[in-house]
Amino acid sequence: MTTAVIFSLKNLPKTEKTTKMQPNATAALDYVTQNQSAFLEKIFELLRFETVGVDSTKRTEMQRCAAWLVEHFASLGLSAELLGSEEKPLVVARSQPRAGLPTVLIYGHYDVQPAEPLEPWDSPPFEPTITDGKIIARGSTDDKGQLMTHLFAAEAWLKTCGELPVNVVYLLEGQEESGSAILDAFLQEEANLEKLACDVLVVSDCSQLAPGRPAITTGLRGVNCYELTLTGAQNDLHSGSFGGAVTNPGNALSQLLGKVVDAQGRITLPHFYDDVIALTPQEREAFATITEPDDVFFRSAGVTAGNGEAGFSHLERCWARPSFDVNGLTCGYQGEGSKTVLPAVASAKFSFRLVPDQSPEKIEANLRAWLSENCPPGITFSLENQHGSPGMLTSTTSSYYQAAKAAITTGFGVAPEQIRCGGSIPIVSTLVEKLKAPALLLGWGQSDDNTHGPNEYFAIDDFLKGTLSATQLLAELEGCK
Repeated sequence: MTTAVIFSLKNLPKTEKTTKMQPNATAALDYVTQNQSAFLEKIFELLRFETVGVDSTKRTEMQRCAAWLVEHFASLGLSAELLGSEEKPLVVARSQPRAGLPTVLIYGHYDVQPAEPLEPWDSPPFEPTITDGKIIARGSTDDKGQLMTHLFAAEAWLKTCGELPVNVVYLLEGQEESGSAILDAFLQEEANLEKLACDVLVVSDCSQLAPGRPAITTGLRGVNCYELTLTGAQNDLHSGSFGGAVTNPGNALSQLLGKVVDAQGRITLPHFYDDVIALTPQEREAFATITEPDDVFFRSAGVTAGNGEAGFSHLERCWARPSFDVNGLTCGYQGEGSKTVLPAVASAKFSFRLVPDQSPEKIEANLRAWLSENCPPGITFSLENQHGSPGMLTSTTSSYYQAAKAAITTGFGVAPEQIRCGGSIPIVSTLVEKLKAPALLLGWGQSDDNTHGPNEYFAIDDFLKGTLSATQLLAELEGCK
């Protein structure tokens, strides 16, 4: 059993400096390797803010964190402002623009998922510690640690060269984990789009393929999240007097949810697969070369086996096929012992993961029609759309992609692999559409960093290599205008 220790400089691992440096980037990269401890001190400051965006009691923490970010940008000589919302402000910062250089928009988010349940945490989630070379805290990899690599990259250039090789705009939000409604509204105004105008969008809110195997993510699944509520009688009924005659909302909910996916793992909603872009034989072959054995994959999830859509590998199911998952259930008596009732209300939270070119709006329309047709007699339903976004694919032939590939090769000492991500970053597709700019999805963490779970962590080695890559990226992008 390892012992968690409070951060101190003696806990830092030694990291070898990369030898693949462009001459004009050498000083900036040297600065990164020489300032590891100072960078980690700053990350710890940011991680201590309890920025749980969905918790209304954390409003002050959200504001304090946003103000801290503005102050940090100002310390680097960048202009910064709070926009969009007083409660969960957008932080927009920029370098002094210089003509003739490409503009890079770097997106990240400072809000985090709730830390509960607290019992499995080895240390308090908002008191960062280092254990076995890992920064353990809520938000360490999603997304505070990753976004800070790009702030440190700018610092390295400004402290050593006095200027950045490209124009940089930072956009940091406090609502990514709950749908980005504030940023969505902000992007509806033409004047705001002018503030964010850019040539390329950089996002580090995903992961590598595996330790020692950096990657560029070229596809994200979309998502549709719902809460379904079924209502029967006005109040709970005695199961002896009414059971078997009056429709039980709990039974009805179970039956409806059970019908969504068939025995072959396919979703049964009408027209659900109409717009799915099928994997090409070349893509399936490429996926097969990087997939891990089933037993390794399932063991990493803490299970012995799994299932899914027939005819596809677990990697294809997670990266490039749609899926349906129940995320939470509420129904009936939950106290000690038994209470034989027909509950008056039953509800479920569930989500669909979507793939390009599925439309969240079409999925919702078909879902509502399906529920109307399949809801049992004596039951009424309400369906709340909590948030959604489409999936997306990025170019692998652009000069921006090649620049990212070169930068990661410098930072990690090995060329990145091309992967997709089964998760979603809902606002990215909106940013791409509104700003008319391509996206680079560059993740420095790992898929098993306990993101959203207890003991979330970010390996210090990944953080340092990610910072080196982010630093080199600014040099590589200079020639992409």
